Amino acid sequence: MAEYRNRNRILYPLGVTQEADGVRILVQGRAKEVCLLLYRPGEKTPCEEISFDPKYRMGDVWELALDRTDFASFEYNFMIDGKIVTDPNARVITGREKWADRKRAGKPVRGRVLSEEFDWEDDVNPETPYAETILYKLHVRGFTAHVSSGVSARGTYAGVMEKIPYLKELGITAVELMPVTEFDEIMMSSSGSGFHNAKQEPTGYLNYWGYGPSYLYAVKTAYASRETMSAEGEFKTLVKELHKAGIECIPEMYFTGKELPGEILSVLRYWVEEYHVDGFHLTGFPDLSLAAEDPFLKRTKLFAENWNDVMNRRPKQGYVTPGDGAVSVEEKNLAEYNMQFMEDMRRFLKGDEGMLSAFELRNRRNPMEYAVINYMANTNGFTLMDTVSYDRKHNEKNGEENRDGSDYNYSWNCGAEGPTRKKKIVELRKQLLKNAYLLLFLSQGVPLLMAGDEFGNSQDGNNNAYCQDNAVSWLNWKLLESHKDQVDFVKRLIAFRKSHKMFHMDREPRIMDYKSCGRPDVSYHGENAWKPEFENFRRQFGILYWGAYAKRPDGSDDANFYVAYNMHWEPHMFGLPHLPKGAKWRVICNTGAPDAADLPTDGTGKVPKNQMMLAVPPRGIVILESFSEK
Repeated sequence: MAEYRNRNRILYPLGVTQEADGVRILVQGRAKEVCLLLYRPGEKTPCEEISFDPKYRMGDVWELALDRTDFASFEYNFMIDGKIVTDPNARVITGREKWADRKRAGKPVRGRVLSEEFDWEDDVNPETPYAETILYKLHVRGFTAHVSSGVSARGTYAGVMEKIPYLKELGITAVELMPVTEFDEIMMSSSGSGFHNAKQEPTGYLNYWGYGPSYLYAVKTAYASRETMSAEGEFKTLVKELHKAGIECIPEMYFTGKELPGEILSVLRYWVEEYHVDGFHLTGFPDLSLAAEDPFLKRTKLFAENWNDVMNRRPKQGYVTPGDGAVSVEEKNLAEYNMQFMEDMRRFLKGDEGMLSAFELRNRRNPMEYAVINYMANTNGFTLMDTVSYDRKHNEKNGEENRDGSDYNYSWNCGAEGPTRKKKIVELRKQLLKNAYLLLFLSQGVPLLMAGDEFGNSQDGNNNAYCQDNAVSWLNWKLLESHKDQVDFVKRLIAFRKSHKMFHMDREPRIMDYKSCGRPDVSYHGENAWKPEFENFRRQFGILYWGAYAKRPDGSDDANFYVAYNMHWEPHMFGLPHLPKGAKWRVICNTGAPDAADLPTDGTGKVPKNQMMLAVPPRGIVILESFSEK
C-alpha cells in the first residue's frame, strides 16, 4: 500500500487534484466513514482501499493526500458509510464509452484523473463581440450520425470537425453544442410492487438530448471516436480547430438546481481553463448569481433564460465608471436566450393580427446591459421547416400518446399537413422560410440558427424529439443539394448582415436623429412614409435604416435601406421616404417575386420606376437599397 499523508483545511477544489508528488483528494459527505477505492482498469473489485482520517475533516469535506505518482493508472470510487459512490467532481468518467450500451444499464461508473498532455499550439479564443456573432446550435451526435453526412467518424467530435469548412462557408462565428458533459443516455424506470423492492430497468428510450443529471466536469466519452486519442483530447482538438477557423465553441450546461452557486462557478472556470471554451448556455435551474459577476468569466459568453435578478442588483447605466459595477458595450458578456422572439415572430410570420407592436420590439431589441439571442426554432419545438409544414405536433413515436411537447407552436402548414407535392404549397413554404430567415437576420439581436434549418431539416412534426436517436433527429445532408437555393440564400443573408452594421448595431436603435443627420437612425413607416400604422388588423410594416449611423470599413457612410414587411395574404402599398438628391432606391430582395434578385453581391438590383410608392406582394418582404446615380 502506498504511503499517504493528510493536510488539514485544504478545501478546494473538490475531487482529485494532481500535485508534483502525488494527489490530493477532497470528498464531500456527511458520514461516519469515507474510504477511497482504487481499481485497475477492467477489474470488478478494488485492488486497494484507503480510509480517510476523520481528524482531517472540516464540515462535511474529507481530505486525503497520497504520495504516489501512479494514480492516473487507476480508476476510483468512494465508499461512504458502506455505499459505493462515484465522485461527482471526477474529471473523467469510465464505463460509458459506448453509446446506448444497454448491457451496462444500472452498473456503476468510476472516476479517473485527467493526466493526458495536450498541445494547444498557439490557440487563442476569438472573443467575437455579440454584435458580430452568428450562432449555430447543433447536437454532436445528430449533426453527423446520418450516413449522408459523408464524414469518417459519424456522430462524434471528430465528425463535427470535418464539417468546420461548411460552417465557415455558411458564415457561422460561434457553435453552441447541446450537452457534452457525461450524462446517462439510457433512460431507466422503476418496476416492482413496492417502493423498497423497486428495480431500475431500461425503458427502451434514450435521453438523446442529454438534459438531466451529469458529471459536470467530465466530457461525454461516447461522443468521441477515440481512434487516435482520448475523448478529452478529441474534444480539445475540436475546440482548437474551431478557433483556427475563427469560430467560438459554447457548450450547453444543464444544472439540476441542486448545485450551489460556488459549485457552478467551479465547473465553468474549469471548462474555460481546461477546454478553452468561449462561453456557456446555462440551462436547467442554475443559480446565476456568482457566475454573472465572476471576474474570471468576464470575457466568457454566458447565455441564460433571463438575468433579471442579476440586473436588478446592477446600476442601469451602460458605461463603466470605477467601482460602479456596470457593463460597457465592449465588455458585454451576458446574453438572454429569447424564446419570446421566436413566439412573436412566428405569429407575425403566419399573419396573426395584433402583432406589429411585438414585431417592432423584437426587431430592435438590444439592451445595453446584456445581449439577446434570437431564434426562429430551437431544440424544444418544431424545426423551421416543420413550422411551415404542420399545424399540430406529431409526437406519437415518443411513446407518450402525443401528450408530450408544447401545444403552442405558432405554426401554419400552408394548406397541407406534412410533406406534399402540391406546387403552390411547396412554393409558399419556401417563401415563408425566406421570410423567417429575414425576420431573424435583420433583427438587432444575436441570431441563432438551429442546425439543418438552413436546408429544410424536418422532424416529421415531432416537436419534442428528446428520445429519438434516429433519422427523426439526425440531419439528412442530402437535403443540402435538394435545398441548395435555400442554403445559398442563407449564406448571402449572413454575408449581407455582416456587411451592413445597421442590422447589427452595438446598441439598440434610438429611433431618433441623435447625430443630426437629417434622419433618425431607424424609423417606421406604413402606407404613407413616416406614418406607421399599428392598428390591430394590420400586418404590414416599413423600416428605414439610415446609413450615416453605420460606417463602412473605409469610413464612409453605409447605404440606406428600407425593408417592407407584408405578412398579409393580400398585396399592399408602402409610401417610400425621400432620398437625398441624386440617390434612388433599387430592389435587392423580394420574397414574393420568384424571379427577383436575392441579395446580389455585385451591387445590382431592379430600380423601380415609381420611387414614391412600393407594391409588396402577399406574404412578401422587400428590401430596398439606396444608390447614387452616376
